Parts: sequence; C-alpha cells; structure tokens
Amino acid sequence: MSRGHGQLRQSQVITTYGPGALLDLPDQAAIVAGLDSWPSTGELEEVIDERLAGLVGTVTGVHLPRMFAPPPEPRDPWSSARGIGAWSFPEWFVVQDDDGDPERRRSRRLAHRRALDDRGRFDGKLVVPTRFVRACPRGHVDDLNWSGFVHRGGERCGRQLWLDERGTTGDLSELVVRCECGKSRRLYEATEFEHRPLGTCRGKRPWLGLDTDEECDQPSRLLIRTASNAYFAQVLSALSLPDRGSAVEQAVRELWDDLQIVDNADDLQFIKKKPKVTDGLSEFADDEVIAAIGQLKSGSVGDRPVKVAELEALLAAPEGYGDDIPVDPDFHARRLPDAAWREPESGLSGDVEAVVQLHRLREVQALIGFTRFEAAMRDIHGEYDTDVERAEIAIEPRWFPAVENRGEGVFVHLRQDAVGEWLTRPAVIQRLDRLVDQHEAWQRDRRRQRPFPGGPYIMLHTLAHLLIQSMSMRCGYPASSIRERVYVEDDNYGLLLYTGTPDAEGTLGGLVQQARHLEGHLGNALEMALLCSNDPICAQHATGDGMEQRFLHGAACHGCALIAETSCEMRNDYLDRALVVPVLGVSEAAFFPSP
Repeated sequence: MSRGHGQLRQSQVITTYGPGALLDLPDQAAIVAGLDSWPSTGELEEVIDERLAGLVGTVTGVHLPRMFAPPPEPRDPWSSARGIGAWSFPEWFVVQDDDGDPERRRSRRLAHRRALDDRGRFDGKLVVPTRFVRACPRGHVDDLNWSGFVHRGGERCGRQLWLDERGTTGDLSELVVRCECGKSRRLYEATEFEHRPLGTCRGKRPWLGLDTDEECDQPSRLLIRTASNAYFAQVLSALSLPDRGSAVEQAVRELWDDLQIVDNADDLQFIKKKPKVTDGLSEFADDEVIAAIGQLKSGSVGDRPVKVAELEALLAAPEGYGDDIPVDPDFHARRLPDAAWREPESGLSGDVEAVVQLHRLREVQALIGFTRFEAAMRDIHGEYDTDVERAEIAIEPRWFPAVENRGEGVFVHLRQDAVGEWLTRPAVIQRLDRLVDQHEAWQRDRRRQRPFPGGPYIMLHTLAHLLIQSMSMRCGYPASSIRERVYVEDDNYGLLLYTGTPDAEGTLGGLVQQARHLEGHLGNALEMALLCSNDPICAQHATGDGMEQRFLHGAACHGCALIAETSCEMRNDYLDRALVVPVLGVSEAAFFPSP
C-alpha cells in the first residue's frame, strides 16, 4: 500500500471524506486512512464540548472520549505540512490501450498493481484505477476478485483478463469481463449479491492498514467507488448552549477541568485537597457531586437527551433585540418581542408562540464511524442507537475528529395547545394512520427497526424545509448552507434554522434578521407548498402506486419539499406537505390555513 497526496477542507473530513472514504486524488485513487495514521493528538487542536463528548462516549462505548480537529493547512508557506494518511486503493487498474483501433479502445486489459513497472505503467501504457470494488454493509471494502468472478469460482487459468464494453452507455449490462481462456461473464451478474457471485466478504479494512481484517459472513456486493452510497458518515452534533441545571451542576461545570478525572468518592477526596475545589463544593454533599459528575460524563443532565437541553436553553432566552453585548461568545439568544415580527391581520402566526433570534451559536460535529450502501438514521432526538453497526475509524478509538462551526439562527416555537388540538382532528388521524402504514411497509424488509417519529415531527420537519427555501431567497445564504434541528420534546414543539462556518468570526447576520419577517416567510412558504409542479401525482402519492417505493414520503418530492441532504437531519425522509397546508385531495389535515 502506498500513500497518496491531495487536499481536503477540515469540514469535509467530518462529513464526506473521513477515514474509510474512497476518493480520487489528482494522480491516483485512494482511501482515507484511519486515525492511527493521523498526527499525534499533541499536534492537533482539541475541541471541547462536554455534552457532545458524553454523547459520543454513550454511543460508541469509549470511556471519556476526546475530540480533536483535523490538521489545518499551515499558515506559513515555509511550515511543514501535517496531513492525514491516505492509502492507494484499489489495486486493480484498467490499461489505457489506444493504438488507433476503435475496437481496441472498447476492450481494455485489467492489470494488478504488482504487474506495473516502476513508472506505474503496464506494458509501457498508462493505467487508471478501476471504478469497481466490492464491499459489505459493515463497511469492509476490497478489490474485486476478477479472475474468480469470470471463472465462476472454478479453476483459474492465470491468463490475461479483459474488460469489454459492448455498448455506448457504460451500463453494467454492457460490460463483460473476459479471460483469454475463453471464459466471460457480464458484470451485471455481480449485482445479484444474494447468489454471492463475488463470494463472501473477507473483512478487509484497508483504511486501517495491513493485517487489520476481521471476521465477516456478509455477501460481498458490487460497489462503484464514486457512487453516493459508497460512504455514509455517522456524525453526532450538539449546539454549545448553556445548560439550565441545578446549583450543584453549575458548580461542577465551573470546576470541570479538575473534576473530569473523578470516578468515585476517593478521587473526589483527593481533588478536594485543592482549596478552590473545596470552596466551590462546600455547599454540597459528596454523593450529590459524584452524581452530577456522572451525568455530565454521560452527556446528559438528569438523563436528558442533547436536544432536550438545547430546547430548554432556547425557551429560556430573555426578551430583547440582541443589541446588548454578548456575555457568552458561543451563545447569544433573545426572544424577539411580538411587535417586531407578528402581523395580526395576516392570521398566519396565530399558532406561533415565540420567535427567538440566535445572534451567536456554536455547533460541534464529531465523526464516530461510517457505513456503506445504506445510512444509519438518527432518531428524532438526533442520536444513534447504541447497537447500530458502524465501521470503526481507528483500530482502538480513543478520540474522534471534530469541527466547530460558529454562526447564527432563528428558532420558531409553536403553541402547545394548537398542536394538541390539531392532533385530535379526524382528518389528521386518518392521514397519520396512512403514514404509519407506509412506515411499517418500509421496515418490513429491514433488519433494524425504527420508531415512527409522529405527526408533530413530520409537520415541523416539512415546515422547516419550506422555510429554508423561503429564507434562502432573502438572507444571503444558499439553501444548502442552512441546516435544521427539529424539536419535539415534552409537549414542546419548535424548529431551529441555522447556518455556520468554521471561521472564528462566524457568519454575517443575514439569517438572524429574517426573524423579523417571519410572517412574510410563512406566507411565502405556505403559498409555495399549496401546489407542487408535480401535482396531482405528488399530492396524491401512495406507496403502492407504481414502482416508486417512497415509503417515507407523503405529499413531498423534489419539486416542493425536498432540499439538500446536507441541510436535513433526516436525509429527506418523513416529509408531507398535507400536514402543513391544504393540498389537492387532502384539505383537512393541514396545521396552517391556506395563505
């Protein structure tokens, strides 16, 4: 295995090209190496967020995990670069035979890395990495056994292998693997993985280096290296919002640099030899302090999910216009007075309780693993199940790569009684029953079950997508730069639209000012949602119709409610315009009236 050279942004390492990702460098194809090949943690900048670190530890099982940012580009051109590892992969190549014969260009030889000369050529000709590899859902990836495939597992003759194109589209059905012994096989047959045409997965983990194989009994599947299903990063995120905890929790937080090593009463007694620790904890019993420390280490206060703590901080924002000096550079939120945004004559905002401007916020994202072929979905609390299968990004992970983004946002809080009354309507109940049936149909052929998120979540999720499209027209940020967080916690319902950048200064304020124009954005979003360019097909979509198999969509498609997956916390699943605004054929299930 040889190393490759190229450049990536820090944020790309977390979301798109983390350890195990397949990518094309300027001169070769590569797989991003695991954390064991990165610079030592002493050379990296630590990213500190207690709540997210606790959540990472809970999900991964790693005790007291730490988080570090990927190495940045050197500020000075003469400074030595500190990069992350990348191994050359795959090891099979297609020879660029081009001697003027058109038939020759459509029939190319396959060559292994060991057959190349010192200049990386085969028989003096250029080679390019093959775009086909084999993988399994557990993240393992390996070169195709081309000889074994064409000989159907039988005796292999060792003669030259060819890849023939018998068409002009590049479709798998037009590609044939051929051996000079006369055997041939269409590459399309490799997609029928239930018959194991590529054999059983060998548990290869080339991103972790040599001799890192593990046992695996999954059938190998054909994978195109550059396909969108080749890498799904599992990213956990949290907003650095102040916890409104008890007095003992606040005291422990203030002394966290000293108390984070405490696991029991003996440790606490040792640390309390420091005068500042003794003074800070003098009002509390030792068992109270140890309990508070344990809660912080587990990533929650009082066993609260991350989103619950965030929602409490958002709802506790004092009223104001945000023109005061921020006390906390990571979080500055003010509930906008009704007179600044509400327009009673429009009638659209009657079910909106409050609008909060987040003039400053800090989001931390951490990469904990990845999957292939199918993404592991988070629940409505933004968390993965602890038993979700994922490929490891280090042989024995003790820390995880993370980035912090600073930006701004707008939080919209709906009235509890309005949502409760909406859920009792017969038309809403009927619509939700249909969505539940579609959800259960989607789960039928899947090993891992996922709970139905509920009507309020789907309604808020769809509304968030519609507002993102509206606000992006006026805030100065493209829709793909605005992200969502949907909150359905303890009969509180809200959505946060925010944007952020790794730059230390954050963003420019264009989004946060859209809170003053919420009425206009609501009207615009609802008006756009009334009629989709694909109606009536979109509005009357049913899973059983045709071959769409869009089980997790109601009245939603790319013409109306779907947005960039980088903006959506549910990968564009669980959307239905009919729960937000009246649509063709479903007019009684909407939360909002027609604008």
